Amino acid sequence: MSDIEEQEKQTKQKQKEANLNFIKIADVFIAQANKECENVDHQLVNASLLYASARFSSFITASMSESKERFEENIDEAIKFYTEEFNKMLKEHMKQYNSVFDQKKDS
Repeated sequence: MSDIEEQEKQTKQKQKEANLNFIKIADVFIAQANKECENVDHQLVNASLLYASARFSSFITASMSESKERFEENIDEAIKFYTEEFNKMLKEHMKQYNSVFDQKKDS
Protein backbone atom coordinates (compact mmCIF):
# COMPACT_ATOMS: atom_id res chain seq x y z
CA MET A 1 0.00 0.00 0.00
CA SER A 2 1.40 3.39 -0.96
CA ASP A 3 1.76 6.29 1.47
CA ILE A 4 -1.11 8.12 -0.24
CA GLU A 5 -3.40 5.09 0.04
CA GLU A 6 -2.46 4.69 3.69
CA GLN A 7 -3.20 8.37 4.36
CA GLU A 8 -6.56 8.06 2.62
CA LYS A 9 -7.37 4.97 4.69
CA GLN A 10 -6.47 6.79 7.91
CA THR A 11 -8.48 9.85 6.86
CA LYS A 12 -11.54 7.68 6.15
CA GLN A 13 -11.15 5.95 9.52
CA LYS A 14 -10.89 9.29 11.35
CA GLN A 15 -13.98 10.56 9.51
CA LYS A 16 -15.89 7.39 10.42
CA GLU A 17 -14.93 7.85 14.08
CA ALA A 18 -15.90 11.54 13.97
CA ASN A 19 -19.28 10.65 12.46
CA LEU A 20 -19.92 8.07 15.19
CA ASN A 21 -18.94 10.58 17.89
CA PHE A 22 -21.17 13.22 16.26
CA ILE A 23 -24.21 10.92 16.51
CA LYS A 24 -23.25 9.75 20.00
CA ILE A 25 -23.07 13.33 21.29
CA ALA A 26 -26.33 14.27 19.58
CA ASP A 27 -27.99 11.24 21.17
CA VAL A 28 -26.87 12.45 24.62
CA PHE A 29 -28.62 15.80 24.05
CA ILE A 30 -31.74 14.09 22.67
CA ALA A 31 -31.90 11.71 25.64
CA GLN A 32 -31.66 14.64 28.05
CA ALA A 33 -34.35 16.52 26.11
CA ASN A 34 -36.62 13.47 26.23
CA LYS A 35 -36.05 13.23 29.98
CA GLU A 36 -36.92 16.91 30.41
CA CYS A 37 -40.13 16.36 28.42
CA GLU A 38 -41.33 14.06 31.22
CA ASN A 39 -41.73 17.11 33.49
CA VAL A 40 -41.85 20.13 31.16
CA ASP A 41 -43.82 20.97 28.03
CA HIS A 42 -42.00 19.62 24.97
CA GLN A 43 -42.25 22.98 23.19
CA LEU A 44 -40.34 24.62 26.05
CA VAL A 45 -37.69 21.91 25.84
CA ASN A 46 -37.39 22.46 22.09
CA ALA A 47 -37.09 26.23 22.52
CA SER A 48 -34.43 25.67 25.19
CA LEU A 49 -32.43 23.45 22.83
CA LEU A 50 -32.60 26.09 20.11
CA TYR A 51 -31.52 28.76 22.59
CA ALA A 52 -28.64 26.61 23.83
CA SER A 53 -27.51 25.89 20.28
CA ALA A 54 -27.55 29.59 19.36
CA ARG A 55 -25.69 30.50 22.53
CA PHE A 56 -23.07 27.79 22.08
CA SER A 57 -22.61 28.61 18.38
CA SER A 58 -22.00 32.24 19.33
CA PHE A 59 -19.49 31.16 21.96
CA ILE A 60 -17.64 28.92 19.49
CA THR A 61 -17.51 31.68 16.89
CA ALA A 62 -16.23 34.18 19.44
CA SER A 63 -13.68 31.79 20.93
CA MET A 64 -12.28 31.00 17.48
CA SER A 65 -11.89 34.69 16.66
CA GLU A 66 -8.49 36.28 17.10
CA SER A 67 -9.98 39.61 18.19
CA LYS A 68 -13.24 41.46 18.70
CA GLU A 69 -12.81 43.08 15.31
CA ARG A 70 -12.36 39.70 13.62
CA PHE A 71 -15.40 38.37 15.48
CA GLU A 72 -17.50 41.30 14.30
CA GLU A 73 -16.30 40.79 10.71
CA ASN A 74 -17.35 37.12 10.84
CA ILE A 75 -20.78 37.46 12.47
CA ASP A 76 -22.82 37.48 9.25
CA GLU A 77 -20.81 34.63 7.75
CA ALA A 78 -21.17 32.57 10.92
CA ILE A 79 -24.92 33.18 11.09
CA LYS A 80 -25.25 32.15 7.45
CA PHE A 81 -23.23 28.99 8.07
CA TYR A 82 -25.18 27.93 11.16
CA THR A 83 -28.59 28.65 9.65
CA GLU A 84 -27.76 26.81 6.43
CA GLU A 85 -26.51 23.78 8.37
CA PHE A 86 -29.59 23.79 10.60
CA ASN A 87 -31.83 24.12 7.55
CA LYS A 88 -30.18 21.11 5.85
CA MET A 89 -30.40 18.98 9.00
CA LEU A 90 -34.00 19.97 9.69
CA LYS A 91 -35.09 19.19 6.12
CA GLU A 92 -33.40 15.79 6.27
CA HIS A 93 -35.08 14.88 9.54
CA MET A 94 -38.47 16.11 8.31
CA LYS A 95 -38.10 13.80 5.30
CA GLN A 96 -37.30 10.91 7.63
CA TYR A 97 -40.35 11.57 9.79
CA ASN A 98 -42.50 11.99 6.69
CA SER A 99 -41.52 8.46 5.63
CA VAL A 100 -42.51 7.21 9.10
CA PHE A 101 -46.04 8.49 8.49
CA ASP A 102 -46.06 6.77 5.10
CA GLN A 103 -45.00 3.49 6.72
CA LYS A 104 -47.78 3.77 9.32
CA LYS A 105 -50.34 4.44 6.58
CA ASP A 106 -49.18 1.39 4.62
CA SER A 107 -49.31 -0.91 7.67
